[in-house]
Amino acid sequence: MRAHQIMTKHVISVSPHTTILDAANIMLKCHLSGLPVLDEDGTLRGMVSEADFLRRAEISTGHKRSAWLELFTGVGRAATDFVHERGRKVEDVMATNSITVEEQTPLDEIVHLMHKHDVKRVPVMNGKTMVGIVTRADILQAVASLAREVPDPTANDTHIRERILREINATGWRPPGFQVWVRNGVVHLHGLVFDERARQAAIVLAENTSGVKEVHDHLCFVDGYSGYYAESPEDIKAVS
Repeated sequence: MRAHQIMTKHVISVSPHTTILDAANIMLKCHLSGLPVLDEDGTLRGMVSEADFLRRAEISTGHKRSAWLELFTGVGRAATDFVHERGRKVEDVMATNSITVEEQTPLDEIVHLMHKHDVKRVPVMNGKTMVGIVTRADILQAVASLAREVPDPTANDTHIRERILREINATGWRPPGFQVWVRNGVVHLHGLVFDERARQAAIVLAENTSGVKEVHDHLCFVDGYSGYYAESPEDIKAVS
């Protein structure tokens, strides 16, 4: 999956000369956490986001530095902060070093860039022209659409069991004595876990196997130090 397949094409934007008040109202009205900033010719100038409104004089959240710290950071930094905290136009607060992607950028690379640069949205470019934007919401929508169950004609009980066993055996957290029983697409997991995270991983793996309708956890927990033994939460609940 690539950027052009999930991006939002009709993007709400502002200009560098849009007032801070207008930009904030647009974001509130449209339920957006950030906006691209475009020149009159459509050139991307930067991005303005919620974070750019956190340090503002109107709400008394500007930087407060002692005199000696201002000497240490320099006049330039103090002047920049002053503009950011008291500027009236978007160009005074926007981030100009925007992270962008191309239409053919793979989804995994987009997610990597978002995580690396801690951004919630990336403009999608065709040359110098912005043709869309990919946000975290777009990625969430892609996950939701791909997660819908697709019928698999080979997903009978035997194939389901074999797939789960094959994938579990390829992991480094395979539960000792792991067994799988499948009937009409309903999966039952048996074995031992020494870490509750392995239980959750096994359940998720089974749930993601094509053809699985339901997963039942019968994995027993064993404390490797004390030897404490406990049945699965599902089995304990069934008995009580």
